[in-house]
Amino acid sequence: MFADYSGSELLSIFAMQGFAGLILFSVFVLMALGLAIIFGQMGVINMAHGEFMILGAYVTYLVSRAFEAWAPGLFGAYFFVAMILAFFVSGGLGMAVEWLLIRRLYKRPLDTLLATWGLSLILQQIYRMVFGAREVGVTIPEWMMGSLVLSDMIEVPINGLFVMALAVGISAGVYILMYRSRWGLQVRAVVANRTMADAVGINTERTDRMTFAIGCGVAGVAGAAFTMIGSTGPTAGQLYIVDTFLVVVFGGAGSLIGTIASAFSISQAQSILEFFLSGSMAKVLTLLAVVGILMVRPQGLFALKLRK
Repeated sequence: MFADYSGSELLSIFAMQGFAGLILFSVFVLMALGLAIIFGQMGVINMAHGEFMILGAYVTYLVSRAFEAWAPGLFGAYFFVAMILAFFVSGGLGMAVEWLLIRRLYKRPLDTLLATWGLSLILQQIYRMVFGAREVGVTIPEWMMGSLVLSDMIEVPINGLFVMALAVGISAGVYILMYRSRWGLQVRAVVANRTMADAVGINTERTDRMTFAIGCGVAGVAGAAFTMIGSTGPTAGQLYIVDTFLVVVFGGAGSLIGTIASAFSISQAQSILEFFLSGSMAKVLTLLAVVGILMVRPQGLFALKLRK
């Protein structure tokens, strides 16, 4: 596999694929953070998580069209407006879904899985009816176009660097929210002992609703970032949902550090293997490696320590 390349060529290939893997890592992190909040903290298997991501992507598409039509002079800043709107629109839908559907299915994981899978199909059809079956793309602002030349053989796209910076910022925000805020303390108290948390005055129903909404909102931000590196279609979210669940389970459900470490490992492995093998073969080998590790350590890389 490596015999046809010189040492310098292999170094450049690994560097280029490493940067490509970092961009994939950024999307995985943004998707997995929202899922880690919902699945890791609440135990809800949300099969519609990819559709919340695509909702954020479509919001970004609509905002870009609106800026092109009515405020072309401010077009360079449209993404920041779109990112905020994507968070609130996806989070608002998540809050409604939790109130109408999810709250009736707690402690029934199979029913939750089936219900959210049905919700994903409904959302896909709604997107197909509203936006059409064809994929759509946004116009990237001029300051995001081009690439940063590091050497004769290595170039890094600027929009990819922006997505990576966004992933770092969102990760830091989620960490502060979960481990340095009163709301995060309430969430962890509900996870540890729901009955006792309710007894000391924590509104567990409101905490659940806000947790689900924030997880979906983060998925919407992931969708906004996704538009910078790919096109958006009604079923695009399903391409990432399996990898996202894999990232969360492999890292350890509920562990922020585990989610980031897992996303980095899986994205880098897939990116490098895809250059030398086919994309499907790279996924197969990565999945086999993850399954093998989980057989030895089923709790994931960084499992939370709970008092028993």
